Amino acid sequence: MDYYKMSAAEAAGALQNKEVTSQELTASVLRRIGEVEEEIQGFITLLDENETLLEAEKIDKARASGESLSLLAGVPMALKDNLCTRGIPTTCASKILRKYRPPYDAHVVEKLKETGTVLVGKANLDEFAMGSSTENSAYYTTRNPWDTTRVPGGSSGGSAALVAAGEVFFALGSDTGGSVRQPASLCGVVGLKPTYGLVSRYGLIAFASSLDQIGPLTRDIRDCALVMDVIAGHDPRDSTSVPREKENYTDYLGRDVKGLKVALPRDYFEEGINAEVKKVVMEAVRKCSGLGMEIEEVSMPYTSCALPAYYLVATAEASSNLARYDGVQYGYRAAEAKNLLSLYKKTRNEGFGPEVKRRIMLGTYSLSSGYYDAYYLQSLKARTLIREDFQKVFENYDFIVTPTSPTVAFKAGEKTDDPLTMYLSDICTITANLAGVPAISIPCGFVDGMPVGLQVLGRPFDEGRIFQFCYALESLLGVRNQLPEVNVKRGG
Repeated sequence: MDYYKMSAAEAAGALQNKEVTSQELTASVLRRIGEVEEEIQGFITLLDENETLLEAEKIDKARASGESLSLLAGVPMALKDNLCTRGIPTTCASKILRKYRPPYDAHVVEKLKETGTVLVGKANLDEFAMGSSTENSAYYTTRNPWDTTRVPGGSSGGSAALVAAGEVFFALGSDTGGSVRQPASLCGVVGLKPTYGLVSRYGLIAFASSLDQIGPLTRDIRDCALVMDVIAGHDPRDSTSVPREKENYTDYLGRDVKGLKVALPRDYFEEGINAEVKKVVMEAVRKCSGLGMEIEEVSMPYTSCALPAYYLVATAEASSNLARYDGVQYGYRAAEAKNLLSLYKKTRNEGFGPEVKRRIMLGTYSLSSGYYDAYYLQSLKARTLIREDFQKVFENYDFIVTPTSPTVAFKAGEKTDDPLTMYLSDICTITANLAGVPAISIPCGFVDGMPVGLQVLGRPFDEGRIFQFCYALESLLGVRNQLPEVNVKRGG
């Protein structure tokens, strides 16, 4: 049986009812990987099959002995390759960390291990999570399962493609400016960026520390809530982790949404949004009224500041965070360096790819003497204004709804020579990171056979009600858990 077609919740239910074993689920996804991975190339590291099946067998034995297990115990999954895994390569898709094996697990990895999920492998990404297409990986470009001539988005493109192709039941990614939500939109899956501080960043290799968040990529809303039940929560090892009472997000599913108010910001539907994408999103928005929700248009005037503010804040923090990769302490070290300065230059020149170098240079420039006030400080002021835009809207509305991506998935190679055009791929998603609010992308339809995502943003720590709303909307949209026919090539 093709168990890989199940959602994570369906697989978990079948395990609990003893209709299937973890070994059978794992064997099913391993067969699927054998069928499609050569085409998709979603993994950087695929763990040994025998060891993976052995982990599944341990869960089966524990369940057979009557041991109390978590709902997701025995469900196969993947991790973005910027999440530290003890003894397993964690490369960030970069030459500079090609041989790095962390001595510890990220917090979210610890939580998933405690839950008993089965790790299948580490997913491809844009190098150091810098990109919107997974074309910046030092290894290869992951392909979109809906059309293998197109990109899956980025930077969590590998994670999104693996879930969409049925190679795992769910995956974790990281989101700095849309890196979970944009690939979720392009691959037709669900992707959540939690509120900043809700999920520990301990063990996430940093890109921009004030923006980064770890989030799940799943087949549907129930799966997303199940994964968040596991990974959310306070961790004292992360100074930005917020101590608050832990919620059960699945408890929100099925609750009535009548009377809730939705804001539709006109600033997210203007220039740059593909007309067909806008049409599909607006059709989905209209269905909200069928749920008894009020929908009103609003203005968020500082949205226009988001792109320049983001690419100054993010690159400045990247410049600082990536300074540690110098060939001395760990990672790649260039050969035949004449002195310490030469070692630094050669290591970083040879170890980093073009996009990472571009962002480091931009960030270093904006932080340099004479330019700090003109660029970086101004970007922080713009960030405050963007945050205030959200606060004002949330005084009167429960949710904000926008497109997730301005276009459907584009052709591989189409935007690689034009960084600015590539950066515009995140125009709808970066504001959530700047403001620190939760945001989710859910599939809402198709344009020319390619998935379109709808983005829902909520108040800080309001993930539960976001799930409540999206679960109700998901059933109306009718595009839940649709797997593409891999190996399809629609392009020329």
